[in-house]
Amino acid sequence: MEKIIKSDAEWRAQLSDLAYKVTRHHGTERAFTHDSFPKEAGTFTCIGCGAPLFDQAHKFDSGTGWPSFWAPLDPAMVGEKEDRGFFMRRTEVHCNRCDAHLGHVFPDGPAPTGLRYCINGVALDFTPE
Repeated sequence: MEKIIKSDAEWRAQLSDLAYKVTRHHGTERAFTHDSFPKEAGTFTCIGCGAPLFDQAHKFDSGTGWPSFWAPLDPAMVGEKEDRGFFMRRTEVHCNRCDAHLGHVFPDGPAPTGLRYCINGVALDFTPE
C-alpha cells in the first residue's frame, strides 16, 4: 500500500477544522453529531485519503453517539496502537494509508467479532454502492 504523506499546510487546506483536529491531532468530535449517515449499502472511506475502511453492512447502533462497526472492511487498512491518554488504556485505530486518527476499538461489540470500532464520523466519507 502506498503511504499518503502531506505537509501540515496541505492537510489544513484539505480538511475542515474539525476533521483536521480529529484526524491529524487525535481529537474527538462530540457524541451524536453524525447520526445522519446514509443507511444504504456502501463503503465508509477515510476523509484524508479515500481509503476504503468500513462496510455499511458492518455498522451497528452502539448507543455511544459515534458510528460503530464490528469489523473493518480490510483489516490491513486499519492500524492499531496503544493509547494511554487521559489516564486510560485504549486501542487507537488509524488509517494505515495516511495515518489519520479514526477513533478506538473496544472488546464490547456484537458477534461475530465481539469488537466495537468507535469511529469519529468526521473522519469518514461515504460512497454508495
